[in-house]
Amino acid sequence: MQTPAKASRPTPDQLAAAQDATIPDLAAPGLRVLFCGINPGLWSGATGHHFARPGNRFWPALHRSGFTPRQLRPEEQEQLLDLGLGITNVVARTTARADELTRDELHEGGAALRERVALLRPGALAVLGIGAYRTGFGDARATVGRQPEGIGATEVWVLPNPSGLNAHYTPAALAEEFRTLREAVG
Repeated sequence: MQTPAKASRPTPDQLAAAQDATIPDLAAPGLRVLFCGINPGLWSGATGHHFARPGNRFWPALHRSGFTPRQLRPEEQEQLLDLGLGITNVVARTTARADELTRDELHEGGAALRERVALLRPGALAVLGIGAYRTGFGDARATVGRQPEGIGATEVWVLPNPSGLNAHYTPAALAEEFRTLREAVG
């Protein structure tokens, strides 16, 4: 199988134009895991691919945890569906930084996410970012890992934010949290 060519870097104008854009979810009914970012960044808005910014550790963590047979690149995201994996976001609009989102956006996004999960019925929802989960789901005491309450039959997990800006988790520790989820969902 030939490896796709590396995606080109967005220009400053393309990044600026991506502010407040949206990108489609990568989802289908009955997935094993629906991963949920906080919101897409400008690189994702400019390229149309989730977790597209260089330095984001989502794709390495997926591979190192055993979810994917090799490290995929953002432009290969469609291959996740064949593995029973998908991607969505708490808030759909793109921003340069997640701290540009308002509490109201996160609350509204959490409600919309619950509806999406009830419709799609994945085996697990993995929210990538404890702060976004606490705000979006109104659970100030949530910790990383499986949450005590699911959404219908869907287990809810909180995993660390894979952004390269999250210095609280090394790449190895991040992959280990992803591995715990993978082992739980089979």
